[in-house]
Amino acid sequence: MSNRSIIKTDQAPAAIGTYSQAVKTGNTVYISGQIPLDPATMEMVTESFEAQAVRVFENLKAIAEEAGGSLAECVKLTILLSDMDFFPQVNEVMARYFSEPYPARAAFAVKALPKAADVEIDAVMVLKD
Repeated sequence: MSNRSIIKTDQAPAAIGTYSQAVKTGNTVYISGQIPLDPATMEMVTESFEAQAVRVFENLKAIAEEAGGSLAECVKLTILLSDMDFFPQVNEVMARYFSEPYPARAAFAVKALPKAADVEIDAVMVLKD
């Protein structure tokens, strides 16, 4: 018996592959990597790195809320960047969405991301009992 449930919201982009927006098991929610897709149009946000990062955090926020939580309950983020030059900017945008104590985090530069995005972020959230 699995106590696994699938989290899905139209306030974040629909999955574009063989994955779910998020999977909840017990009080832990695993949120799939989000890229800067606008959920209303499924088009990429491309005007600036800042706009891409904001869209990604908004997507994560929508999924967290659909799962019954908030970004404040995220315990781990993984940030993928097309270039480490974006590191200071992603930190600045992240500070708009999180306050101390911050979640654990890893950040990597990667060769390429889906749809030529400059940022992708996934999260692990633990809901309050």
